[in-house]
Amino acid sequence: MQMEKKDIRALTKDQLRDFFVANGDKAFRGNQVYEWLWHKRVHKFEDMTSVSKHTREMLEANFVINHIKVDTMQRSSDGTVKNAVRLHDDLIVESVLIPTETRTTACVSSQVGCSLDCNFCATARLKRMRNLNPDEIYDQVAAIDSESRLYYNRPLSNIVFMGMGEPLMNYPNVMKAIDKITSPEGLGMSPKRITVSTSGISKMIKKMADDEVKFKLAVSLHSAIEEIRNEIMPFTKNFPLPELKEALEYWYKKTKSKVTYEYVVWRGINDDKKSIDALVKFCKYVPCKVNLIEYNPIDDGHFQQASQHAIEDYIIALEKNDIVVKVRRSRGKDIDAACGQLANKEA
Repeated sequence: MQMEKKDIRALTKDQLRDFFVANGDKAFRGNQVYEWLWHKRVHKFEDMTSVSKHTREMLEANFVINHIKVDTMQRSSDGTVKNAVRLHDDLIVESVLIPTETRTTACVSSQVGCSLDCNFCATARLKRMRNLNPDEIYDQVAAIDSESRLYYNRPLSNIVFMGMGEPLMNYPNVMKAIDKITSPEGLGMSPKRITVSTSGISKMIKKMADDEVKFKLAVSLHSAIEEIRNEIMPFTKNFPLPELKEALEYWYKKTKSKVTYEYVVWRGINDDKKSIDALVKFCKYVPCKVNLIEYNPIDDGHFQQASQHAIEDYIIALEKNDIVVKVRRSRGKDIDAACGQLANKEA
């Protein structure tokens, strides 16, 4: 029975060096191969041109490179690019390139499907199949960086973890991916240009603070009234607002980094004065800003976009209380954005 080959990108640089030493080669060969894998982003051993043919054959005999493939790519009239990404086991996730005049943002997935049950999100209708590996997250970013250079003649400038899945429920792999993305041996991006969005997993927000992460935090809040929040995101019964408030206060105390609240306003759900007042009060707990998001309907059901008047009421109330607020318009409306609210995220 043939032994299944290990994905070489699951190895650390030290493990690669040890492999070469154990096979009668010099340790520095591991450094060479590591650079080809991550910085130069090769998908085939034969493309490692500075490595001898014998070494490439040995790698081929022992390892695989389980790289992603962009299965289909859709380009919107507004410049948004959506990738359906096929993984090595034929599962599919989505990632999106969102351009503005001054930057390009990658919106990436962290899980295949999602284990949470947000009623307004298309991804929640897909059961969670598995977590993405660090290299699969990295590959999404690398692919969008290449597309940004191709279509907009500039490198990728920002990354948001707002695609499929809950990043904090795949925390170790997300952290390893960010380490690679920000490393000079990887993509060399600044962690300050990365935002990780969570639906409010309180204990993991505290862990991020304890780990002294340098990236930004966004919270998909959508209501600061417990009953409404539990109705639209039932899993939040396990992470009530007082617990989330405490976690965010802990985050700010440890990191001194502002929190961004992602907030969709829906007709007849959270478009009233009571909801506005509750959000204003919640925003006073820690320094923050609010992104009001234009809803991208997934059907003709319960969740419908609020009126422009309701959005204006939110803006007036927040600005009156010196809270920074921006309205995020839906992007890529003319392409199929099945990944929850993926198309809405600008940065």
